[in-house]
This record gives sequence, C-alpha cells and structure tokens, in this order.
Amino acid sequence: MNAKSIVQTEFKHKQLGLTDAEVVEMYRYMVIARKFDERNLLLQRAGKINFHVSGVGQETAQVAAAFALDRERDYFLPYYRDYGFVLSVGMSLTELMLSAFAKADDPNSGGRQMPGHFGSKRLRIVTGSSPVTTQVPHAVGVALAAKMQKKDIVSFVTFGEGSSNQGDFHEGLNFAGVQKLPVIFMCENNQYAISVPVKKQLGGRVSDRAQGYGFPGIRVDGNDALEVYRVVKEARERAIRGEGPTLIEAMMYRLSPHSTSDNDLAYRTKEEVDENWKKDGIPKMKAYLIETGLWSEEQDEMLSKEIHGQLKEAVEAADNAPFPKPEDTLLHVYASEGEGQ
Repeated sequence: MNAKSIVQTEFKHKQLGLTDAEVVEMYRYMVIARKFDERNLLLQRAGKINFHVSGVGQETAQVAAAFALDRERDYFLPYYRDYGFVLSVGMSLTELMLSAFAKADDPNSGGRQMPGHFGSKRLRIVTGSSPVTTQVPHAVGVALAAKMQKKDIVSFVTFGEGSSNQGDFHEGLNFAGVQKLPVIFMCENNQYAISVPVKKQLGGRVSDRAQGYGFPGIRVDGNDALEVYRVVKEARERAIRGEGPTLIEAMMYRLSPHSTSDNDLAYRTKEEVDENWKKDGIPKMKAYLIETGLWSEEQDEMLSKEIHGQLKEAVEAADNAPFPKPEDTLLHVYASEGEGQ
C-alpha cells in the first residue's frame, strides 16, 4: 500500500470519530472473543464443559457495534453468539467461563442456563431466553420505556437471519415503527439457520423488510469493522434525535459448526467454509492497523500471550468454583415471604 492510500486509510477511522487507541482496542476485543471461543471448543471436546455455541466469524461486527453505542448507558439484548459484544460492554472472561462451566457464581444465571444466554443488571444486558427472537419485542419494550421517560438512550438487539422469519420479529418491528422508538435491530446474517442455508430461508433481503414498517433498513459488510461502526453509530444518532428505529443486516459467515452438537459438513462443504475463512474480518482489521502504523506482528504476538494467560486464569477460576446447590433450583422461581410487599 502506498503512502497516499495509508493516509486515506488512517483518515477513515478518525473521520468516524474513533481515536487510534479505540480502534486498537476494538481489535483486541475481537481477538479476545476469538480466543475465548476457540478455548471453549477445546474444553468441550476435552469433557470439561458440556456444550458450546460458537460465534467464530461474527466477532468483527459484534465488537464494532458495541463501540458505536453508549456502553455506559444504553441497554443491550444480545443473542447467543455475541461473546465479542458482551466482552466489549464489560463482561469478563472469568464471568463467561463461570457460565460455560455452569457454576453457582455465573452472573448470567447462576449456572442454570445454557452458555450464551447472557444477562447482567450491572451492564444493562437484558436476560435472554432460549426461544429465538423473543429478545426483539423485549428490546422494543425497553425503547418504549426510554421514550416515555425521555431518556436519550437506545436499546440494541441482535439475532440471526433465520430469526427474522419469526412472528416476534415482525411484531416488534411494526410496533417500533408505529411508535418511532429508539431501538436498533441488528441481524447477524451468518448464512445458516442451523443447517438451513439462507437461500432456503429468505426470498429477499432482511434489511428490505424495514420498509414495510416505515423506517430504514441497511445492509453492511459484517467483516468490515469500520463500516459496521459507522452504520450503528448513525443509527444511534438517528434514534436519539427521535427519528425512530433502524434495521441493520450485517453480512457474515458462521465459520464454525452451529454448536458442539453439530456436524456442519453434513450440510455444507469444507471448500465453502475454507473460502469464507478468506473473508474473516479479524485478519482484515489486523492488516488495517499494521498498514496505518498502529500495530505490529510483535505486538500481535504479545497480545496472544497476554490473552493466553488471561484465559488460563479464567478457566482455572471457573473449574475450581463451586457448583450450585440442589436447592438453588428453586431460587428466583417462587416468591419468598415478604417479597412484593
């Protein structure tokens, strides 16, 4: 890349309002999320944890979106692959590992939910449920409350493209459009709803569905961190101005199986997967930082060693933590004496 193009590339993230330190931090979170994911796949195969739902290939869009939001005030309703997102808004590797190991101190559910079902009052992550798309109307409800209370915040919700065929999706978008609510819907279109390819799910584009509900729909390259950041940032600014919701369709590819219970080569070829590895957004972000002089191979090696140490500590802490007591099954299910009085 010549000097002129480097200057233009540098200008891109600064033009978007990102500092050099912030764009480097975005990359760090992408790598942390990828390494966390890869470690969980190994832990499951080793019999240390029971189950893992991977987000490999989707971290770039998740982290970029998080950085475009107000991570101190906005409300978040992520779906079950959003490790990059929840890490970016403040969840720690140890907290995520406690969930993976189903331990009592898991802040998401006390070890009672499957991994990837996030929830944190501290971080304003609204607890998710296993039926897909149920988080969409919940996000709309949060946005309605924000509008009624005249708070300049947004709710941000993610889901897969298969979920966009559910009734919750359409009811949520319709209500948000009618009420012009400050909510951002982001579809992480990873091309597969478990084993069903997108060509068998959708007759059109997810982003085009927004037109029927009276607000903008935007398709963006989910492997381009700066483009995702730009689109989400503009959607947030629009919502804060009272102009209503935005539907974003971030195009990406699920590079790993649907879950550790899935044999993805039963419905797609190794050649297809290998071809999509070439589009992975994390190496693209690394190359961008190196070309702009903000990163180096030496720094990248140091980052890998640093994350390796953090993961080792998180795994040991979670592995040694106590499991929930049998009687804890009844916690938060039935009202206790004095509650609600």
